[in-house]
Amino acid sequence: MDATQILIKIRKIIRSINLESKQIQKQHGISIPQLLCLQFLYESDNYQATHKAIAGYLELNSSTVTGIINRLQKNGMVARLPKRDDKRNTYITLTSEGAIIFKSAPKMLHTRLSDKLETVSAETITTINDSLDTIIKLLGIENMDASPIIVADDFKANTDKK
Repeated sequence: MDATQILIKIRKIIRSINLESKQIQKQHGISIPQLLCLQFLYESDNYQATHKAIAGYLELNSSTVTGIINRLQKNGMVARLPKRDDKRNTYITLTSEGAIIFKSAPKMLHTRLSDKLETVSAETITTINDSLDTIIKLLGIENMDASPIIVADDFKANTDKK
């Protein structure tokens, strides 16, 4: 196998993620990071979490998460509720509209992959992980910020900075 075949396989993965992102945006009017935020809230106690917890889960900086939450709030999918003991801080709470959108969205590609990876051997997981580490090192992107999912626009933005 030559390098071209490896690059084609990587392009297939990136294209699949990009197509999924466009499909979710078109059908549900939200981005994958917004959907992940809804998922996090749906799975959280009382369907709420702090801004900091959401940022930690998404592995995104605070200002990016603020934009995600603002758009979700504008569309009625989340609400900001003040904490009882500290009115300066708020909980981000999933609304019934947000729950409906989350439950109607298709199972995301990375979730399907995660489910499939649970069915393969530990040895196979190690092989895949080592191979991906090698690709990352060859590309010189060891220090690139990582979020739970890849969106083609994120990849473009990170490569434009270099």
